[in-house]
Amino acid sequence: MKIGMYGGTFDPPHLGHMLAAKWAKELLSLDKLIVIPTRTPPHKELDDCSASPEARLEMARLVALAIEPTGSVTVSDCELCREGKSYTADTVEELFRQYPEDELWVVMGSDMFLTFEQWQEPERICALAGVCGFTRAPGEAVAPLKEQAKRLQERYGAKTAVLSLPEDVNVSSTEIRELLERGDNTALSKLLWSPVYGYILRHSLYGMQVDLKHLTDEQLRAVSYSMMLPKRIPHVQGTEEEAVKLAKLWGADVKNARRAAILHDCTKYYSVDEHMALCERYDIPLDPIEKGSEKLFHAKTGAALACHLFGEPEEVQAAIYYHTTGKGNMTTLEKILYLADYMEPHRDFPGVERLRELAYVDLDAAVALGCEMSIEEMKEKGRPVHPNTQAALDSLRR
Repeated sequence: MKIGMYGGTFDPPHLGHMLAAKWAKELLSLDKLIVIPTRTPPHKELDDCSASPEARLEMARLVALAIEPTGSVTVSDCELCREGKSYTADTVEELFRQYPEDELWVVMGSDMFLTFEQWQEPERICALAGVCGFTRAPGEAVAPLKEQAKRLQERYGAKTAVLSLPEDVNVSSTEIRELLERGDNTALSKLLWSPVYGYILRHSLYGMQVDLKHLTDEQLRAVSYSMMLPKRIPHVQGTEEEAVKLAKLWGADVKNARRAAILHDCTKYYSVDEHMALCERYDIPLDPIEKGSEKLFHAKTGAALACHLFGEPEEVQAAIYYHTTGKGNMTTLEKILYLADYMEPHRDFPGVERLRELAYVDLDAAVALGCEMSIEEMKEKGRPVHPNTQAALDSLRR
């Protein structure tokens, strides 16, 4: 197996890091890429406002999942677990012990590659791994990198590679921290992946002091996305899109529909223990069916966070609370979120096209059809039907 190591302070990890990792993995034909946040960089001092090593690790994990959701891009805390300065030579040796039969590569940008001889024990690195340097922008001269590769081969017997990346990855983390301090959201959106920005907002990193109960729609999206797996984000985006269209058609509050959709799956990937902790903290009741189905937890815990963490109005909370089961005598907003979640553009199952057509002709009939489909699905799987779903269908039929 061919394994790459991509280290850095990642303070914070930005779109340049993401693109560099993606292209390095592809162009170097790596089977696996390990992203390694540095605890204490040997070549520079961290700013006073830098994020903690633990926060940088969590942000790197968000980025790794976005680069490659299949798991071939992972994050290691090996340097965070070591005291003192984080030398690549020590990390290479540690990974060599873990993967003695595999081919290791250290991947770095052109600036690091051209100063490689100044690193701690470069000969030890070259004895255990190949060294790969990549350009940071299209048009950057490749000749100096090739000359350096030749020098490393001659001096250390190094195995080298030079990559010319097709996209610009030359982004400054220092510039991003300055933009965060200024609150320049427009510029940040071009440099930071939305979930990383959301993580920064949620944890008040880099001096960001934002009231989570007064977030803009863009900020609320970022925070919500930071709480879920990247693969879920397209679904949430589709639900928001559908909820807004339905709200405009059926006369519901568009802002409430948008924000309910943004938050409806914010606790979808919480562990059972995290859900239970929220239920205890906010005195959330779970009925016998809900206790036996983890998939139902997130509606109630998500509604609780919409209330207590994000300060959303009762209408938004209720729409999130009932978006998986429905309930008797649903409000228009509750019906809209129930349907938007069920039939957003990424959904693909028998009957979804009929559901989409009906939603723009007869809202109640569409919700009733959704309930009927859900009840049928539960029966086919041998699972109990939640009383709220049956109550929703009965009230709509009446």
